[in-house]
This record gives sequence, C-alpha cells and structure tokens, in this order.
Amino acid sequence: MTTRLAQAPGSAGRAASRLAQAPGSAGRAASHFRGGEGPPLVLIHGYANTWRVWEPVLPALTERHDVLAPTLCGHSDGEPLPEGVEATVGALTDGVERAMDAAGFETAHVCGNSLGGWIALDLGRRGRARSVNCLAPAGGWEHGSRAERRLKRLFTIGRKLNDRVLPHAERLVRRPRLRKLMFRDAMRHPERLTPAQAAARMEAMAHCTVYWELLDTITRDGPPDWLGEVDAPTLVAWPEFDRILPQKGHSEPFRELVRGAEWRILPGVGHVPMADDPELVSRTILDWAAAHEREPVSPA
Repeated sequence: MTTRLAQAPGSAGRAASRLAQAPGSAGRAASHFRGGEGPPLVLIHGYANTWRVWEPVLPALTERHDVLAPTLCGHSDGEPLPEGVEATVGALTDGVERAMDAAGFETAHVCGNSLGGWIALDLGRRGRARSVNCLAPAGGWEHGSRAERRLKRLFTIGRKLNDRVLPHAERLVRRPRLRKLMFRDAMRHPERLTPAQAAARMEAMAHCTVYWELLDTITRDGPPDWLGEVDAPTLVAWPEFDRILPQKGHSEPFRELVRGAEWRILPGVGHVPMADDPELVSRTILDWAAAHEREPVSPA
C-alpha cells in the first residue's frame, strides 16, 4: 500500500511516502509510516495513540528526512509484544529498536511526544539517537506521588469514558464544539482535528491492547532513574498549555538531570501539539536535528 503526502513546491522527484503493514495485516491500517529522503528521523507517539498523530507534520519533515514513525507495540494496529514479554516502557523501546533495525537505521534523530519522549530518551541512553527531541516527555513525576496517582486516575477515567462513547463517535465528532470538549486535555485547539482524525484517536485508545497492563507497570516501576545516562544532544520542549503533564511537577527532572539538555516552551499549544500548530512543531524538530546532524552516536 502506497500513499503520497502533500509536498512543498519544488519537491518533485522526492521519494513517495510509504505506509508499511504488519505481516498478515491485509485490510488493516498500516502499522507504521516510512517516507521522505535525507538523514534518518524517528517519530514516537504517546500513550494509546498511533503513528497517525504525526500526520500534520509529515509533509514538512519528509522534505528533509527519511522518516520512520512506528506504532508502538501493543497499540492499535501495532506489532504485538513478543510472547511472554510484559508491557513495560523498556519493552516498547525494544520494539522501536527493532523497527529501526528493520528500516536500516543504526542511529537516527529521535523525537517523541509524552510516553514517546520517555522512549526517545531511552534510545538516547542506548546509543541509538544522534539527537533527542522530547515534546512534553512523560516520566517526570516522583514515584508514589500525588502527581502519579492523578495521572493513573486521569487515564483510568479517560479510557472508561472513551469506551462508553465510542459507539456514538462518528456522530459526536462531527461537531467542532464536542471535539473541543472531548480532546481539551490533550490539545489546545481540538476543533482543528477533522472528524476522521478525532474518531481515529478514539478508536486507537479503544484498541490499545496493553493499555491497562502498561498503566499498571508504569505505576509499579516508577519513572526513569537513568536520565543522567542519556548521551545525546537533547531538547526538552514543553507545550505552554499542557493539561496532562503540567510543567510544574513534571518537567524538572529532564531539565536538571539530562546532561546539557536545552529547554524550550512551545507557545499556544497543548500536550499533543502536532495538530495545534504543525508549523511550530515541524520547525522545532527540523531545527534541532539540523543543528546536530554532524554528531552521530554509535550504538552501545
């Protein structure tokens, strides 16, 4: 299955974007995106989402990069976890490494949002990242803290509510005001989602098979204790209006413990900012990768 993204003028002749399916997935949505030309760039989505959350920024990114955007293991239409493997953040990182190996990426620029930011940092620690770009990375709370309990409650209520309204999703998402209400925690401007995009995000959450197990293991194991081991140039970019992971109480460890990390605020956007402001997010990713293209890191 092949598709083309809208490309900027002057890009004729660039490689067509490609959607690759998981083995045996005929008739299903693609398990990952691969397209563009240039230095390798890996995009990692957040909890209970899919690679499609990056669609608003793919036209700009594929102009300058060979982009791989996998759907995390156990997520909707993603590869299943290997038999007997527990759903942990580390296991999801292993899955991204396998996707990189299959794509021929020894190292790559890596950008992740939320849970994807946590995984991007882990790839930096493992020596697979030329640079790391974190958009509101998860894992900045204290183990056993009130913030951790709040997040578990938020995701528990969110999944139950999503499952309840999913049968009516097609009708509900047609209304911009209802889209704004339903996605107000995740975005600053949910009305900018198309009805199809909004429905797809609801379907993705409902079909995330590791949702409950991953929530339990994150709560059990706590946030990462290895941030000082990240050995790649790192940008921590925090949305100005993040309601899921507010700056206070969630950003401090990344600024303080990741060696030489640069800090930046993304104005006017929410926790999942790609559709809020595609131009801002694209520029943030492209500029950071360009600044560090000459600094590849060999895998450990």
